[in-house]
Amino acid sequence: MRLDKLLSDMGYGSRREVKIVLKRQQVKVNGVFPKSASIHVDPEVDEVLVNGERVVYKPLVYLMMNKPAGVISATEDKRDQTVIDLVDEAFSYYDLHPVGRLDKDTVGLLILTNDGKLSHELLSPKKHVPKTYYAKIDGIVTEEDVNAFDEGINVNDEYTTLPAQLKILKSGELSEIEVTIYEGKYHQVKRMFIARGKEVVYLKRLAMGQLQLDETLEEGMSRELTEEELDLLQNRE
Repeated sequence: MRLDKLLSDMGYGSRREVKIVLKRQQVKVNGVFPKSASIHVDPEVDEVLVNGERVVYKPLVYLMMNKPAGVISATEDKRDQTVIDLVDEAFSYYDLHPVGRLDKDTVGLLILTNDGKLSHELLSPKKHVPKTYYAKIDGIVTEEDVNAFDEGINVNDEYTTLPAQLKILKSGELSEIEVTIYEGKYHQVKRMFIARGKEVVYLKRLAMGQLQLDETLEEGMSRELTEEELDLLQNRE
């Protein structure tokens, strides 16, 4: 790829700005000051240094975010803060997008990436990628609810969800549960409980596929996935 494209993609400025950096001899390629920004380099083979620091080329980036409440799962919005607004500036030059959506008031695991193929795989209705949530429910959750979830819930006579696994952690006026669903309909968990005469008052996504939320990650923070975590996403069988 062209040197100016490499440096621009890695956040060293626009192509015009990169040319200025080159003129100031702040860039070396294999120990030599390049004379042109248009020379081609192999990021996997050639050593490219900017101010003595090696440029590590990452065409694809995968971030785990612990999404906070009040932030929307979108790339941009004129009124509300988005999850992209929370991403560290080190990743600002990547064209990141959230993989799926969490409601504005829902917290927890959200994947951000520029890998459209992986996003499609994770979101495809045919794949039935499991998503696990922890929730607090206004109402007494019973074994009847567990059985109903296991059969699929008819939501407002619009459709019947796929079977879901409901686990009761605490049953009372304010119940606590974990639920695993295999699709991602609009407000699905909330609507399933509404159909059972109960209300979700707190919702947190804990896992997507085999990937679990890093509980040490504070709300609003994000980090790159480890190789092991990425493998859990890419190899879901």
